[in-house]
Amino acid sequence: MTVAGWGLILAYTLVFIALAKPAGVWLYRVYTGEKMPLAAVIGPVERGFYRLAGINPNQEQGWKAYAASLMLFNVLGIVLLFAILKLQGALPFNPQGFAGVETLLAFNTAVSFVTNTNWQNYGGESAMSYFSQMAGFTVQNFASAATGIAAAFALIRGFARRETSGIGNFWADLTRITLYVLLPISIVLGLFFVTQGVPQTLGANVTATTIEGKQQIIAMGPVASQLAIKQAGTNGGGFFNANSAHPFENPTALANFVQLLSIFFIGAGLTWTFGKAVGKTRQGWALLAAMVAIFIVGAAVCYTAEAGGNPLQHAAGVVGGNMEGKEVRFGTAASALYATATTATSTGAVNAMHDSFTPIGGLVPLFNIQLGELVIGGTGSGLYAILIYAILAVFIAGLMVGRTPEYVGKKIEAREMKLSVIAILVPPMLILGLAAIATVTTAGLAGPLAKGPHGFSEILYAFTSAAGNNGSAFGGLSGNTPFYNVLLAIAMFVGRFGVLLPALAIAGGLAVKRPVPFGAGSFPTTGALWVGLLISVIIIVGGLTFLPSLALGPIADQFQVAAGKTF
Repeated sequence: MTVAGWGLILAYTLVFIALAKPAGVWLYRVYTGEKMPLAAVIGPVERGFYRLAGINPNQEQGWKAYAASLMLFNVLGIVLLFAILKLQGALPFNPQGFAGVETLLAFNTAVSFVTNTNWQNYGGESAMSYFSQMAGFTVQNFASAATGIAAAFALIRGFARRETSGIGNFWADLTRITLYVLLPISIVLGLFFVTQGVPQTLGANVTATTIEGKQQIIAMGPVASQLAIKQAGTNGGGFFNANSAHPFENPTALANFVQLLSIFFIGAGLTWTFGKAVGKTRQGWALLAAMVAIFIVGAAVCYTAEAGGNPLQHAAGVVGGNMEGKEVRFGTAASALYATATTATSTGAVNAMHDSFTPIGGLVPLFNIQLGELVIGGTGSGLYAILIYAILAVFIAGLMVGRTPEYVGKKIEAREMKLSVIAILVPPMLILGLAAIATVTTAGLAGPLAKGPHGFSEILYAFTSAAGNNGSAFGGLSGNTPFYNVLLAIAMFVGRFGVLLPALAIAGGLAVKRPVPFGAGSFPTTGALWVGLLISVIIIVGGLTFLPSLALGPIADQFQVAAGKTF
């Protein structure tokens, strides 16, 4: 461990906290439908979309209509992307001449990008055309991110509105989020990444002669545009197979730091937007405080474990941290920070291989996803995930003070609790159930490269990443098989909408309720006591749910390494 390493983690934390309010103000204006600074340019485009689609943006939708519109849009997105991948060989912008994608892989990939997961059972530069990368993946990176933010907006309205059945208009939210938030951010980021050396071209791959006199193909393509929305939209799918460990996708230390900031920018800002919408920004700051506390502990544990290195190497007289699989240009601290940040959100991008982390270092990104990626969270998904835990926490607090639980002026009753429990239970049921199937079937056991607890961690991480809509891979697992393509696709689809739809139902139920005035018996939800309770509920629920599986995986792996055994 070094002072510079801890300084990087501290500096990053302070900067993204400072950006939370500016991002939140911007998002709040989009949330309320206020006129934006770019309205003179984008406004005609926005209105043109509404006319073309026959949409009245001012027409409110109840939660069922909102959910139906959201599901229709996303199912059609899966169909469209699947068609693009299957017809890839006949479509333009394919200078490498790649053929259509195999059916089950195309299905897995289509579900992956539409659900904001971006799990990749392929090497982008060796299998996907520029058209598939741009019209397929990049477009869905925008659409899936906008869907998540729209769902967060709907849930915010549920808490903020009084005695109304409407929670907004999905089509208007989707359009405004894309045009006024995601597109401007991506343009700025894309241009910045080009200045750092990220390619943005439709030209064919380049053949270079090495110093040994051999020929090497250098993959090129429209990388910067996809990289920008991959990070800002917390998608994570890389243009290259190595993702952000590839020097063309992450060329400099400054580019690496900006990527990290873009991952947290929207998720942190949404907490302030929530506080502003419910009339007390301290509510949003309290949520952000809980997120930051969990994030800092995770980053510290991961960095400490990786800087400490492998005890087997120490026994052999080798001094130093664990550099296997690390991004050597940036160092152990940057790799540990990146792994923590990308799994604290639904991003899943990597600049180091999580499979080569120490067992405890690898446990941190795994547990981050298992918590529901509510530590800052993805573009929307983190906010509605932590609000669901907030409902659970105020219910527990209500039991303590002996009165009906309430949160930001809304009573939390049986309906909200049932829906919250459903949303909380869906991911672990998928993760543990499908991982169990994989560990007792021949097809499932053919996937992991390692044996023993580390091999189990590879399986557990895959289904955790899929059900949590993260998309990062532990590494070592051969996922491009019929077994994993199908089961991971199921995990991604149900993991996304099995949480999102209950959140919309909660929004609909809360919006019709009368406000409850804050009284002497009310549990305060803005101070340190509330933040501590919320963190405790999150960790305890996550710990009780996943501790047995973690004990069989990374924890057992750590004991085996300490005993001098590897797999």
